[in-house]
Amino acid sequence: MQEDYIKLIFGLKLKQIRTDKKLSLFGLSKLSGLSKSYLNEIENGKKYPKPDKIAILSEKLDVPYDQMVSLKLDKNLAPIGDLLQSKILKEIPLELFGIKESNLIDIVANAPAKVNAFISTIIKIAKNYNFSRESFFLASVRSFQEANNNYFEDLEQSVLKFAKAYQVDLDQTVRSQDLKEILVEEFGYTILDNELSNYDALGKLRSLFVPKTKTLLLSNEIDEAQRNFIFAKELAYNFLDIKERLYTFPWIKFDTFDQVLNNFYASYFAGALIIPSAKIKAKLSAVFEKDTFDANLFLEAINSFNGSPESFYQRLTNILPKAFNIQNLFFLRFTHKANSNKFYLTKELHLSHQQSPHANETNEHYCRRWVSLQKLKDISLGNNTHEFDVQISNYQDDGVKYLVLSSATKDPFRDNHYRSISVGLLINKQLQRKLNFLEDSNIATQNVGVTCERCAITDCKVREVPAIFLEKKAKNENMAAIVATLNSKFS
Repeated sequence: MQEDYIKLIFGLKLKQIRTDKKLSLFGLSKLSGLSKSYLNEIENGKKYPKPDKIAILSEKLDVPYDQMVSLKLDKNLAPIGDLLQSKILKEIPLELFGIKESNLIDIVANAPAKVNAFISTIIKIAKNYNFSRESFFLASVRSFQEANNNYFEDLEQSVLKFAKAYQVDLDQTVRSQDLKEILVEEFGYTILDNELSNYDALGKLRSLFVPKTKTLLLSNEIDEAQRNFIFAKELAYNFLDIKERLYTFPWIKFDTFDQVLNNFYASYFAGALIIPSAKIKAKLSAVFEKDTFDANLFLEAINSFNGSPESFYQRLTNILPKAFNIQNLFFLRFTHKANSNKFYLTKELHLSHQQSPHANETNEHYCRRWVSLQKLKDISLGNNTHEFDVQISNYQDDGVKYLVLSSATKDPFRDNHYRSISVGLLINKQLQRKLNFLEDSNIATQNVGVTCERCAITDCKVREVPAIFLEKKAKNENMAAIVATLNSKFS
């Protein structure tokens, strides 16, 4: 992009100088003797003039030659230059989102002032919300998932090819020992189980891969489901021939967007290997065909795979849109510490155009009526290893209802910490056609909000704080109504 960048910068500078001097393209053409079409191509970043042409423009516009050819932009256009030269544009494969670099250059060239204002606004928002480069990369991957309904046929087919090549029976439960054998025998791995636990500073790190010696170090605290997922991800990296990758799980830091994207690809492959498409579709069909919701049957479906409840719920977001045409859904993961009234939304995915619920970055209090938070409280106060419930959440302000399935489990790496995983399915005609049990009267319906600060429910017994934003809005509306009355009275 460097050559295009140089052309574009010169064009932006020429256009700014011309407009500052109140010259039209026609006027500059008359002044310089260069054709109007040629000057237009220069300003749009299509051509870079030869030195003699630059000298003519420098003389006629009364601007030093060195200033004309410098890549330095003044403060009004500097954000555009920063963006075009930033690593972000070089690292993010724009083609994922159907964007060509040439399209980006055309947009900037045609409306530099507006683009600059937009970029400056985004930068200010990012700073105010502490939106880091990592956050930008992760948000980009989520957008990529949402644009594809979180279903990737090529990865699904890769799993089937892998299973055939290594004779993994996907009709049977996939075991970590079987995956470990393939890593060792086929890909030359050395796997050490206890090394990571010797270093307290590594905290919740579950695995570390050392590429030079193909050594996989594991924490001795991981359970069978976690071990299975780690091995499946390593097999994905090898079978898909992924070079640009992360070496720790969970990740500590990443250097490029490709690492983040490839981490997603490997995770998707691992989920599809451990929870095969055909098997989970059959399990879900059995649940959906019943006239009443059978919680035991749903839990049996989760437990029939050698994976965590989180992996199962993640897999729902792949399978439901494709196999059942249930495309309006959300996925949420909350974390919670026992004896605390704080809940943190640590992961979300939305395959829906609805606005609720979404993460809130202003430290507001998430609605305590959500089943995901209720289950977190239940598991933190009891002795169960898995709390599950289903709820119809009625978002009155938005006029939508979701069927929400939620599981809460203990965090295996932090004492007195718990997590809940939820999938919400938008209740519409399509969902009614696919789920026979949707009219089951035993499924509780709960009016919910998003945060207490913005919730209009007046009789809520679990409200943490007053609806201060709604109170402020009502106050302003009342003031506006009085002002309107006074204007009318004294007009």
